[in-house]
Amino acid sequence: MESVSGTPFGVVHLDVAPVTSGLAIGALVAGIASVLVSLLVICFGVAFKNDGGAWASGAFAALGVLAGGAAIVIGLLGRRQIRRPTAPSAVQFTGRGLAMAGVSCGAAGALLSLLGLALALLLTLT
Repeated sequence: MESVSGTPFGVVHLDVAPVTSGLAIGALVAGIASVLVSLLVICFGVAFKNDGGAWASGAFAALGVLAGGAAIVIGLLGRRQIRRPTAPSAVQFTGRGLAMAGVSCGAAGALLSLLGLALALLLTLT
């Protein structure tokens, strides 16, 4: 503890432990959900190609693309939150890798959903 000159008082700097960004965690969860939904799109499109599988694939594809887009946006916001400079006594956020994984999984899930829908429509039309 350092004393302030001319006074009997001291100055204490408390260390604040870093916190994992909630946005980064949310991006990863949404990205993984997008990939899992894209697998449903492919499964419904292939398994029920003669029984309206394209309709089910279309509904799940919309969900997969929305979840993937949300993961990308939330992941980029999380990266911005983590990059932001803070004062020494403020909370420092971590989780850059989680945010990037969320962005990657979200993009892959959205792309797989669209490809699965295209496959379902192709199988239905042939």
